[in-house]
Amino acid sequence: MTTLNSNATEQQSPTFGFWVWLMAPERRGALLITPAIVLLFAMNILPLMWSFGLSFFRYRANRLNPPEFLGWDNMFRNYEKVTSSSAIWDSFQTTAIIVAGSVTLQVIIGFLLALMFAREFPFRKILLSMVLTPMMLSFVAVGVFFKFFYEPSFGLLSQAIRVFTGEPYILLGTKWGSIWGIIIADAWMWSPFVMLLVLAGLVSVPKYLYEAADIDRASWFRRFRTITFPYIKSLLLLAVLFRTIETFKLFDLVYIITEGGPGSATETLSVYVYRQGFQYFRTSDASALGYILLFVVIVLTNLYLYVVNRRSEEL
Repeated sequence: MTTLNSNATEQQSPTFGFWVWLMAPERRGALLITPAIVLLFAMNILPLMWSFGLSFFRYRANRLNPPEFLGWDNMFRNYEKVTSSSAIWDSFQTTAIIVAGSVTLQVIIGFLLALMFAREFPFRKILLSMVLTPMMLSFVAVGVFFKFFYEPSFGLLSQAIRVFTGEPYILLGTKWGSIWGIIIADAWMWSPFVMLLVLAGLVSVPKYLYEAADIDRASWFRRFRTITFPYIKSLLLLAVLFRTIETFKLFDLVYIITEGGPGSATETLSVYVYRQGFQYFRTSDASALGYILLFVVIVLTNLYLYVVNRRSEEL
């Protein structure tokens, strides 16, 4: 019996030693974050690597054929094909117009709201909570709301214009009307985000600087240029970066409000990728285009970091 027990102990000793090694105090921290790393790899990194690999293959998700490698000489053919298409450049131009218009409108509205809420006035907290409400809504809710708002038969916009013209107004019936409809919806939703960042910079400005400016009888513009703007400049640049990246990837509002129409007038890059990948099942082309979008986002981020670092060196 003693011999059997000793043999069992010897057989279990490697496993027991492994658990003792694994549970050592210096390895407990890594052990605690291992499940999160494994989940991150399975849900994000692995699909990212798989889609990147598909951009160098010939593959359609609606067919049973396995991915076919394009060859070392033609491995970038999918990238060449999507960049040589005139449709992708039209989508890029539409996306750039929406990004420029929406971000500009968000910065202007958010900045004006921040200036208003930087002062104390009655019912300030209640009004501030109401202004922040659009940012807390989902894209689907905002998209459906504005789709009904722009509806020519019973929408509020059409009914208001009908009072003066006597005819229903179809905003989404033209290219520029549809683009402005998307810009207004996106700006309405995310202007409070810009307001919060700018407001954080405004409330951090020391009051004694304004008091000194009042003593020197400095004008409002000079106080804004020399005191206010330097404190909010970095936060304003951060807001522009975040909103530019997010608006550049805008899909939900565009697809719900216009579905890329009329025709392809509001077909942004994200809508174009969606149609290539999930409507036409050109999976490899959609993967290549998706990584082109990722490259553009990385360039925008590095451009922001370059501007911030250059400003820090000047200071």
